[in-house]
Amino acid sequence: MTPLAFFRSSWWLSRFSMVWGCVCIASVMVPGIVLWLLHLNHSFGIDIHNRLKPASGIHWLGTDPFGRDTLSLSLVAAVNSFTISVASMLAALFIGGGIGIIAAEMGEKTKVLANGAVELGIAFPPVITAALLVTIYGAGVIQEILALAIFFIPGFIRLSQQAASTILAQDYIAAARLAALNTRQIHFQHVLPNMVPGLLVQFSVNVALAILAETGLSYLGLGAPPPLPELGRLLASYQVHIFDHPLLVAVPGSIVLLLVLGINLLGDGLRDLFVRQETRA
Repeated sequence: MTPLAFFRSSWWLSRFSMVWGCVCIASVMVPGIVLWLLHLNHSFGIDIHNRLKPASGIHWLGTDPFGRDTLSLSLVAAVNSFTISVASMLAALFIGGGIGIIAAEMGEKTKVLANGAVELGIAFPPVITAALLVTIYGAGVIQEILALAIFFIPGFIRLSQQAASTILAQDYIAAARLAALNTRQIHFQHVLPNMVPGLLVQFSVNVALAILAETGLSYLGLGAPPPLPELGRLLASYQVHIFDHPLLVAVPGSIVLLLVLGINLLGDGLRDLFVRQETRA
């Protein structure tokens, strides 16, 4: 195999994407988790005497208008935003996946109802849902997770319903029914294992979208209240210094870019890997 053919091969490209995706995510999350643990019992203190300091050996990327280390605060905010995004996607995956499988199992009438619920859910963006939840219950992490999950549940319903319908129409499912396997055994032994690749790829893509949506919600003030730092709130508070101290906006913005890029690369690598395994099978 020539070097060019090796570079173009799906095997190499899938692992290249996965490796660099993991590198991008780890470059943010590993130091972020360490700093998050260090500041677990106390928030970042305000030091007016060191406000808006330039980059130095103590503060690698300078300080913000409250004298807090810009890089450390942004990394901790990235951990919070990433955790909220993953938690919301896990909720959307389990709820949407379960509803989709039930709809595929129970027949056409249930599919029609599920499709109607999907269309209705897509009609409401997360900003409207978050604004409604904040108005009723106040701002908080749970409200933000619910707003993101509600928006992404319809996509998982549609994907899982289509995948489950295709799998349930296969001959080996009919053979499993003739072998006296009940519905629960068929789902856990045959349906769910074959749905995992598609759902995993969709989950990774949606986590990247959820980070962008979470950043937008917190930017608009619909996220978790202070003192919990979030990337969107940092961008909102730093935007007034975009011309005199552009590094304040560049740091959290670059972290959002790295997280989204890393998750997308990881998702692309997983997709190529699953396609290659399916082709070989």
